[in-house]
Amino acid sequence: MISSQSTAHSSTNSTVHLSIQNVSKVFPGQRDWMSKLRGRSSADFVALEDINLEIEPNTFVSIIGPSGCGKSTLLNILAGLSQPTTGSVAMNGVPITKPGPDRGVVFQNYGLMPWMTVLENIRFAIETVNPKLPLSRQKTIAQEYIELVGLHGAEGKHPHELSGGMRQRVGIARALAINPQILLMDEPFGALDALTRGFLQDEVERIWEQQRKTVVLITHSIEEALLLSDKIVMMTRGPAARIAKILDVPFARPRHRETLDQHPAYHELKAEMELHLTKETRAVEEARIK
Repeated sequence: MISSQSTAHSSTNSTVHLSIQNVSKVFPGQRDWMSKLRGRSSADFVALEDINLEIEPNTFVSIIGPSGCGKSTLLNILAGLSQPTTGSVAMNGVPITKPGPDRGVVFQNYGLMPWMTVLENIRFAIETVNPKLPLSRQKTIAQEYIELVGLHGAEGKHPHELSGGMRQRVGIARALAINPQILLMDEPFGALDALTRGFLQDEVERIWEQQRKTVVLITHSIEEALLLSDKIVMMTRGPAARIAKILDVPFARPRHRETLDQHPAYHELKAEMELHLTKETRAVEEARIK
């Protein structure tokens, strides 16, 4: 477990405020010479349109919507991996224009270095952000986060020796070890079986209780969003996806999946989300048929 004595990597609360204002994202159509020769070019694709969202410090926010609604596009903009076509994104008033150590990202496909051990994968991330930190300190911090995600004993294993759930725990530890102000998670449990997924959801809930980072989670799972979130952002279908509604989740923390559905608001929120996703997904399928 992370010691309260840790210095720059102590589990202090985030104070970040994330502001998304009038954000749209347009992917230009194909206009190369071959397309012109054939007398046609593909049209521009509007992925996101007029997204406005304020995320308060220490808040766990889930973004949910049908496939193709631009959830991952929005997360990439928050990560600085992509720039909005119009509008702006800022952390504490500072525009986000590129990736930075103030944002840790966890992807669905893990993104681990296959030739590195668990410890080395995490230590490498720390070294990238703090190259002047002594090697011994880097290893100590890496070990602390290995303990945090419950991987004690797997320090010397390589990714191919780990299960999918263990690899994702390495990804979470690596993202947290650089002590980011915001943790961005793009469907981190989507490729896992139901039992492993449930276990890692509980682990994220436990870790969030200790660290209280500002978190933005992309998910397709209603139950996952209700278990983990303070707010749930429901997106409309694409193209030109928008925010349909933002739900406040009133459940007290810490949360336990075994008793969560006993809260008076649980079934009402779940039904509203199911109705939204069903309506938007049906509209997507109808558009494909046409």
